[in-house]
Amino acid sequence: MKIQILLLIATLFISATSSAKPPMLQYPETRRGDQIDTYHGVDVPDPYRWLEADVRNSKEVAAWTKAENQVTRQYLDAIPERKKIYDRLTKLWNYERYSVPIQKAGKYFYRKNNGLQNQSVLFVADDYKSAGRILLDPNSWSDDGTISLGSTWLSEQARYLAYSRKESGSDWSTVYIVETETGKKLTDKIEWTRWGNIVWNADSTGFYYTRYPEPEDGQQFQSQTINPMCYYHRLGTPQQEDQFVYRRQDNPEWSFWIERSEDNQYLIMSIRRGTDHQNQVLIRPVDAPHDAEWTSLIDDFDNEFTFFGNQGSQLFFLTDYQAQTKRIVALAANSPGREHLTEIIPAGKATLSDISMVDNKIIANYLQDVVSKVHVYDLQGSLVREVDLPGIGSAHGFGGRQDDTEVFYAFTSYATPTSIYRYDLKTGESTQIRAPQVDFDPDQYEVRQAFYNSKDGTRVPIIVAHRHGLKLDGQNPTLLYGYGGFSISLTPYFSVEYATWMEMGGVVAVPNLRGGGEYGEAWHQAGKKLNKQNVFDDFIAAAQWLIDEGYTTSEKLAIRGGSNGGLLVGAVMTQRPELFGACLPAVGVMDMLRFHQFTAGHFWKVEYGSADDPEEFKALLAYSPYHNIRPGTKYPATMVSTADTDDRVVPMHSFKFGAALQNAQAGPSPVLLRIESKAGHGAGTPITKRIDAAADRWSFLYKSLNMSTLD
Repeated sequence: MKIQILLLIATLFISATSSAKPPMLQYPETRRGDQIDTYHGVDVPDPYRWLEADVRNSKEVAAWTKAENQVTRQYLDAIPERKKIYDRLTKLWNYERYSVPIQKAGKYFYRKNNGLQNQSVLFVADDYKSAGRILLDPNSWSDDGTISLGSTWLSEQARYLAYSRKESGSDWSTVYIVETETGKKLTDKIEWTRWGNIVWNADSTGFYYTRYPEPEDGQQFQSQTINPMCYYHRLGTPQQEDQFVYRRQDNPEWSFWIERSEDNQYLIMSIRRGTDHQNQVLIRPVDAPHDAEWTSLIDDFDNEFTFFGNQGSQLFFLTDYQAQTKRIVALAANSPGREHLTEIIPAGKATLSDISMVDNKIIANYLQDVVSKVHVYDLQGSLVREVDLPGIGSAHGFGGRQDDTEVFYAFTSYATPTSIYRYDLKTGESTQIRAPQVDFDPDQYEVRQAFYNSKDGTRVPIIVAHRHGLKLDGQNPTLLYGYGGFSISLTPYFSVEYATWMEMGGVVAVPNLRGGGEYGEAWHQAGKKLNKQNVFDDFIAAAQWLIDEGYTTSEKLAIRGGSNGGLLVGAVMTQRPELFGACLPAVGVMDMLRFHQFTAGHFWKVEYGSADDPEEFKALLAYSPYHNIRPGTKYPATMVSTADTDDRVVPMHSFKFGAALQNAQAGPSPVLLRIESKAGHGAGTPITKRIDAAADRWSFLYKSLNMSTLD
């Protein structure tokens, strides 16, 4: 290991001093500094440290991003096929899309997009069949569609709706209140919230919420998001008069989530110390004073305990305690501790991914080899029936109150546009209520699931979608997409971008890498911290399997991923640059030694580890994309994407990675940086920007993979 680190550091030093540039493109001159950090006795150069500055606060960074975007635009706009790709994406995207309805007090709330609206509109209706009326239209909030509607929370009897507004894709949000009957906006305004829940009290006179301290001027998109605080807000009063409820100054990186039991007996608080689902559980009576003490039901972070309903003092939880694929247990409010658990539904082979309590029944959504299976149980754990889903794919939704008799869900697959269904808990009947009309013929395409072996022999599933009659001659342009982290499962879903890619003759391939949640917590653990290399090995093995099966060749193979998936692409392209024809890392975590020092990065230490730990530092340095770029290497055609208002994975990751890659590139393939303005990590991006970005991606791949036809 010591020899490997020394070789790596030598490479980094060369990278810091070399000025090699590919001959085909003239990139902006990028200053290289002499910054060197020492970790546990190891010196690590960081020549592009200056690119960590916020583009809004640094004229030098702003000028550099402008120059990079100019190079990128000149390259992409010169591709003759881009306009045709753009037009096809626009036509395909132009169809009505609906969210799963939420029913409360006889009112039905859903979001709808007419097709090319920048933001979906929130409607309220008196029954699920009617169109209803507009309650909130975020398209009226800005001329360019960059202010979006975030989360919504209905009060008891649906009298009020609390909603968050987000600007330019930032995770920061501001909460407002509207009367659902009249559409009148109240004067209440709650600032500096991010991901927390809103919990209304039973009489709709106020709510609990979580906020963060106001950041210093100019630091709202860079500074760490720590020290969350829970407050209670009474309607009609200013935020500065809100009553304090809870915080943990001794653990400023912990986060909180409050819920209220539907019978109005208990407040339940979940505390997490990062992105892991494992949590502590606290409880107290609803009528306790706002600053009252909480009782601990689960006092450690060894397991996940997700509350989803109660019957009197019996609280129901989804847990991975003694259940890698998760199970349902009950715990009495006055009997804390695992030793008092009662098992309701045992763990099975399939992974229990989501849960709800409706009609005093438990609706359990399982993943069986990545495909949805939904079962209904009574509260004693006896199977009532299996929900008859409309096909093989992904189903989500099934939310409601414990006394409801209906739920709604969405169903989709790679070749099946998302439809909305109503499920009757009394009869067990599903009825389609919204069917999209898309200019796309699913019958022309096929979806296949297969399994391949990773480097260590682990069996990994992969789903491949393409046109019927595809010839396995190794000449098909293929897009390999992956994520592999944070216990997030990749399940089949319809995408306008994928549909367009398949119409272009492309193959879509999505493996379910370790680090995800497809096979429970053991699958997740096998791809995190010191096991992270397993994720990259799984992805590399998927690429090799596609080549061995005759789908494609390295020259025709592109890889794509965003966020943790951007890290994935960055890691594998630096480990195996010869294996890929093109790479699309988006909003990726590229500097694995400093990620925890910005915004939400500290949450990820439970997933990645930290350079502060000697053993974890060695593992991080071994795969950190930014630190493993080697001068004199022929890298694939690469377009690195980020956004200036991404305050989750700050753009410095992509800036530093892109600059180092341009500097090191020894081959003729382009290395571009696409930096979106007034956009964030992805959520809330207006349709106009999404279409532009997709057209750029597919045009870049069309040229990079030497594709020859467009239908």
